[in-house]
Amino acid sequence: MSKNNEELFKNVVSHTKEYGFVFPSSEIYDGLSAVYDYGQLGSELKNNIKTYWWKSMVQLNENIVGIDSAIFMHPKIWKASGHVDGFADPMIDNKDSKKRYRADNLIEDKIARYLKDGKSDKANQLQTDMDAALAADDLNQLKELIEQHEIVCPVSGTRNWTDVRQFNLMFSTQMGAMAEGSDEVYLRPETAQGIFVNFLNVQKSGRMRIPFGIAQIGKAFRNEVIARQFIMRMREFEQMEMQFFVKPGTEMEWYAHWKESRLKWHLAVGTPEKKYRFHDHVKLAHYANAAVDIEFEFPFGFKEVEGIHSRTDFDLSQHEKFSGKKLQYFDTVENKNYVPYVIETSIGLDRMFLLTLCNAYEEQDLSNEEKQDSRTVLHLHPCLAPVKAAVFPLTKKDGLPEKAREIMDLLKLDFNLQYDEKDSIGKRYRRQDAIGTPVCITVDHQTLEDNTVTIRHRDSMDQERVNADDLDTILGKLVSWKNLLS
Repeated sequence: MSKNNEELFKNVVSHTKEYGFVFPSSEIYDGLSAVYDYGQLGSELKNNIKTYWWKSMVQLNENIVGIDSAIFMHPKIWKASGHVDGFADPMIDNKDSKKRYRADNLIEDKIARYLKDGKSDKANQLQTDMDAALAADDLNQLKELIEQHEIVCPVSGTRNWTDVRQFNLMFSTQMGAMAEGSDEVYLRPETAQGIFVNFLNVQKSGRMRIPFGIAQIGKAFRNEVIARQFIMRMREFEQMEMQFFVKPGTEMEWYAHWKESRLKWHLAVGTPEKKYRFHDHVKLAHYANAAVDIEFEFPFGFKEVEGIHSRTDFDLSQHEKFSGKKLQYFDTVENKNYVPYVIETSIGLDRMFLLTLCNAYEEQDLSNEEKQDSRTVLHLHPCLAPVKAAVFPLTKKDGLPEKAREIMDLLKLDFNLQYDEKDSIGKRYRRQDAIGTPVCITVDHQTLEDNTVTIRHRDSMDQERVNADDLDTILGKLVSWKNLLS
């Protein structure tokens, strides 16, 4: 990470706390590693991102429905899915610092340094070697690469490494009145299995015909050993997943369709296309015959935001095997039963949240010959902005606060608004710019005469005079989901 990018990311993280987007969890008790709370503005932004995904996935597709499955599920589900035996990360410890790292992350950081130093040949070769080691589950080779390329511990600066070992990421707990004799259950590491075990329930109750999808937004939990890049890797996080059930043999067509469709969804909010890239998996998961990540260029480099996987019939077949129940679809056209194949789209909500903030954050120098001036602004799409408009009385007297409250009361049923009468109008504008509010509405003495107000636009800082009676229509057009979904 360059010094400028590092500074930018630090500023974004600081900004999230200062303005009520994200707080360290349990902060008054010195926090809990890799756990965060979403504040008053963060929860609004997060909900808006969820709404955008849900509308685009469920509301606009007649053959996709949504569910909300339980976090606790039968422990056999995780045996069937392969998580009990194979859900692990390759970890390595430095004996001097006593710090633990993901081996592949250490190597990825070295690749990034090679590229920064103009050593592209070394970077490409190390990437190839790491991919081969991961594909073969060769832990010894991963350690050899760390030693060959003289990768040091970021804390101790030494190369005194342990062997690379697999570390299971699932949280387990007991379900029952007493610990002794109670059943061991898991906090789900992904939401997908709740969809698979409800495949027949949804298909039959909804009279769904192949191809069709089941969508879900929900919490998942992973025992992340290494917390990296703020909310990129958390122990408690949220996923937006859709499993699309298709006829065997058509899965690659649908894989290509969803790969293209999901990138369009990302670009619709105004993110530059150059900030995204596809990264095809070299090492495929045990259930997949094709997989690709949509990666975004964060200040700390390209990282996965969403994955598209062709999961074959692995999940339904495994649950058939472990449950003893048939999970098949009867095709009335071909007059036969078969286990559908699955195309998965899975996006990390917390990563999408961070992406949105990083992409929107800007520090602007507004200085001129007469004075020094600057502002921090979040260029959030109006549909995603936590606050849609702010209402200001120009002064705290002459009936202006009462008029401003009257206008706000008329609008707040349809829009999330803020009222602010503290400090100068310029400082109030800056506060709203910093949280991404698209427009500010100022009530002044002229408002009392002709019922007009001043609207000030966030991005351009232009101001216009409009009739207060038109505000509902103006805001409605500005924040309409049609701007993103049509």
